[in-house]
Amino acid sequence: MALPHLFIGNKNYSSWSMRPWLTLKWAGIAFEETVLALGGPGYGKSQIKEVLDVSPSGRVPALHVGDLVIWDSLAISEWAAEQQPDARLWPLGANARAICRSVTAEMHSGFAALRRDASMNVRRRANTRAWPEDTRADIDRVQELWTRVRNEFGGTGPYLFGGRTIADAFYAPICTRFRTYGVKLDGVSQDYCDTIFLDPAFQEWERAAQAETWTIPQTDAL
Repeated sequence: MALPHLFIGNKNYSSWSMRPWLTLKWAGIAFEETVLALGGPGYGKSQIKEVLDVSPSGRVPALHVGDLVIWDSLAISEWAAEQQPDARLWPLGANARAICRSVTAEMHSGFAALRRDASMNVRRRANTRAWPEDTRADIDRVQELWTRVRNEFGGTGPYLFGGRTIADAFYAPICTRFRTYGVKLDGVSQDYCDTIFLDPAFQEWERAAQAETWTIPQTDAL
């Protein structure tokens, strides 16, 4: 039987692709991957032909499992959690699991200003800057959220809920954004980002991102 096949955007830029890629790795699910360049005709309009060929939404990531196509990062992560429940991509405790889902959903649908002003670029290092009020509020909210979750559910592990969960996969790209733009973090948040940066799967992604030579003229909203 063929392995699941994950279609993703450029690893330097595509935060949405990083998220399910990490969950599949953490779940121990073997998969093939294809990186599609997120530029050229149709970019920004969900009309890139190579992406439409593999994803009905015209966006990546998209996971092909036989005849099944899953074209959303959270849906792919949910699939991984169901395939490998022992990986505990959602925490075991009912309260922790409910908060983990809330935290993940907030990232999935929120933080528009942070996405707008601090697009993902793993290779880049920029000078610190003065952020617009709404972006600053997003930055503060992320740190508040991380601190609360770590204090309430972190236990003895270094990730948000102790062990690696889908929430960590969803916030890993935010750690790279904070690093890229030199955002000064509180102690809990910096320690958490350092944990992500030391994760072997994240480091595998980062090495690939650094090795990419292709650049994209517009990186917002990836």
